[in-house]
Amino acid sequence: MIRRLVPGFLALFLALPAAVDAQTPAGYRMRVDASTDVNDPDDVPEVTVTTVANGFEVRTGPAVMLWNPANNATGNYTLEGTFTLLEPSGHVNYYGLVYGGQNLDTNPSYIYFLVAQNGSFIIRHRANNETVHDIQGRTPHAAVASMAAGGAPSVNRLQVRVGANDTQFLVNGQVVHTAPKSGMAANTDGVWGVRVNHVIPGVRVENLRVTPGE
Repeated sequence: MIRRLVPGFLALFLALPAAVDAQTPAGYRMRVDASTDVNDPDDVPEVTVTTVANGFEVRTGPAVMLWNPANNATGNYTLEGTFTLLEPSGHVNYYGLVYGGQNLDTNPSYIYFLVAQNGSFIIRHRANNETVHDIQGRTPHAAVASMAAGGAPSVNRLQVRVGANDTQFLVNGQVVHTAPKSGMAANTDGVWGVRVNHVIPGVRVENLRVTPGE
């Protein structure tokens, strides 16, 4: 288990090596993103990452991105992973896949495809430390498994299929959005991993992998 204390006034990302603890995924790095919104603070100051049989579990705290620098995908490929929300956040927060990552330790650029406990998804492009663009804003979709009444875990298999002309985003085998491979959505070559937004008591990430596309 890895625990990091993050001061409440921290406004920028911190790049931290996650491999300092034997229980964390070998080779992974961790980037912490503390909240700068006084109306939506990080009520829990720590991030915890624990390995499990087919992946790892994340508990936040501040939002966090996890990646292995060796995990780099180019051309046509499919990125996928299964995300089990073990406990809900006190309000709607998102978790899921990151791809097309560049300069993640310093001035990051990447695309992320995330789902939330209320059955919605988002697709965004982070251009640098300060700038984020919507590719697809918060969108409810029946394919996204929401957390049931009583807090039973919800399971969502996320896939990003990068093709020659467009990228498809799938939840539980169903295409929920297709983006032309142009503009912000064209930045698909690079490092891949996961992002878990802040104050989420538990997300299990399993079977995270990339397979070549046609």
